[in-house]
Amino acid sequence: MIKQNMKHLNRIFIVLDGILVAVSLFFAWYIRIESGLIYVAPYHLTFNEYMKPLLLLIPIYLIAYSLFDLYSPHRTKSLIDEFMNLIKANTAGILAFLSYLYVFREVDYSRMVLIIFYGISIALALLERIIIRYVLRKLRKKSRNLKHIIIVGYSDLAIEYSKRLYQNKHWGYNVVGIFDDDIKREYISLFKETVKVIGRIKDLETYVINNSVDEVIIALSLHKYAKLEAIVNICEKQGVYTRIIPDYYKVMTANPYIEDLDGLPVISLRKIPLNDMFKKNMKRASDLLYSSVGLVLLVPLFAVIAILIKIESKGPIIYKQIRVGLNRKEFLMFKFRTMEVQKESQEKMSWTVANDPRVTKIGAFLRKTSLDEFPQLMNVLKGDMSLIGPRPERPQFVEKYKESVPKYMVKHQVRPGMTGWAQIHGYRGDTSIEKRIEYDLYYIENWSFKIEVKIFILTFFKGFINGNAY
Repeated sequence: MIKQNMKHLNRIFIVLDGILVAVSLFFAWYIRIESGLIYVAPYHLTFNEYMKPLLLLIPIYLIAYSLFDLYSPHRTKSLIDEFMNLIKANTAGILAFLSYLYVFREVDYSRMVLIIFYGISIALALLERIIIRYVLRKLRKKSRNLKHIIIVGYSDLAIEYSKRLYQNKHWGYNVVGIFDDDIKREYISLFKETVKVIGRIKDLETYVINNSVDEVIIALSLHKYAKLEAIVNICEKQGVYTRIIPDYYKVMTANPYIEDLDGLPVISLRKIPLNDMFKKNMKRASDLLYSSVGLVLLVPLFAVIAILIKIESKGPIIYKQIRVGLNRKEFLMFKFRTMEVQKESQEKMSWTVANDPRVTKIGAFLRKTSLDEFPQLMNVLKGDMSLIGPRPERPQFVEKYKESVPKYMVKHQVRPGMTGWAQIHGYRGDTSIEKRIEYDLYYIENWSFKIEVKIFILTFFKGFINGNAY
């Protein structure tokens, strides 16, 4: 029944999307040609000439929507993810149509119409999905359009899974019952739900044959994995959709990926986008460009800072400190000196604290404004660092935190940066190491050019002035 409903829903989406493409083109034509809001040259294509490409445009858009996952089940998909996929699909669609116009030399077709069409089509498709999402979630809260599932295995996994279903009733999942060999009770508590114990694992096949089941969720504890293959075979034999929650999920990230090693599936626990050679090289190229330009433009400022440092205290202008970078390799990081010259043993004692007597007056200003960090552009140019990434730490603190902070060493799988996701969220200086690592891991696992640009821009508003720098 659920599969039939999904087919009907997808047909509705496809029909509506096709209609909305036509409506979007009509409104784009009207705004550009008929509304009087924009100057129109004496000669322009007729309404029919503008609408003729719909025979091509609608299939192009429907194919693009399918390729960008806009017709897959939407129960647990966030609206933001759907919106991003809409932008990607519309961008692909409009580029394909522009290619058609170029190849067939349709020079009179207004590009302004296409720009307006692009914006309207995204807006209408998003509105359509918001309305359908709202209606479906209302129905699911009234126990309509539900997916009936059974859980195999009473474990921490089953409890965590039911917890999420309970907290998100709009997803429309109903836990019918549970199968497990070790339960002696008739009912058990899965989070805040009381669920019927249907039987032992050997009873699963009989139940699936005689009852309507949409999905089977396998949540076995690791010591019961010997039964896994038999359970999967039962479900596949009866054509029931099956999902597995692995008992090692706590050591995995939200986006692990599977590699095919000559037919052998290998699970990588953490997907790091910057392992992709193209992305890595593009990021390095931008680092080289912006660090070179930055060093040239900042020469006058560097000269002023250097003079002020020398006037206030004796010692070098540039301070060099060993930090741990990519692949746990140590490097010398450059900063403007902000403290009185001291012995190396004194340096290693601790963090800088409020009203630290070692910090000079000009040093305090440089720290508050993050100007002391600008010589790290030389580290970026050398390749020790990137403009954006997790902040590098001193070896003694790396040794300390790798034992006490979970996943601390993962940050060394990418180049350290002058600024980063943690820094623009206020986690720098004397702040929580755990929260800093949490934000660093988010950056590492979710890296994109979009997040890179966002960090770069927000650094100017949130990253330079540091209230936690002493």
